[in-house]
Amino acid sequence: MPYPVAHVMFFVFCICAIAVYTTLVALLRRDISSRNIMHILLLLFVGAFFALYPDIMAVYNILVNGTVEHCQIGPIPTHSLFFSSSAILFGTIIGYVAYREFGRAVYMGLFAEAASLSHLFLDDLDGADIQYFYPIYNRTISVFSYMDNGLARADLIPYLLTSYAYIIFIFTVMMLALFALNHLGFEFRYRSKK
Repeated sequence: MPYPVAHVMFFVFCICAIAVYTTLVALLRRDISSRNIMHILLLLFVGAFFALYPDIMAVYNILVNGTVEHCQIGPIPTHSLFFSSSAILFGTIIGYVAYREFGRAVYMGLFAEAASLSHLFLDDLDGADIQYFYPIYNRTISVFSYMDNGLARADLIPYLLTSYAYIIFIFTVMMLALFALNHLGFEFRYRSKK
């Protein structure tokens, strides 16, 4: 599994690249206030924290047990859609504390969910077996490893379905992050040439 820095950098620079770009442009134009910088730092903190959220048990296990085991909280796997969905709740709570507006808080929760899902995505790219559908299906799955087999070991239809599923997963995570960022102050629109 990738190092924690890789999870944070992947989310910030790949999933949220447009936010990095618009922030840099605003900084270069000196078109940004200290209040806006605090808002961006909060988004960066939430994105970084929840990009590491599925590995949260690693901190506990390092301090208490001296191991880096991090994939379970009791019987619940932390690398699952079930556990990652709790990022919406905690992200919304952080957003509500910060903004005192329920609408913006929900978008902060969606942003946190996108960060948490990006962790699963990157671990799957690295070849880790993830229990995506816990508690419905308890066996581990690595979607990317199915795509990596090529047509030599798989029939055409399952190979294509797996490929489409993975691309849709990537697309969904990116759109979720962009949707949340759009409602948290980053404007994305098409400007026609005049």
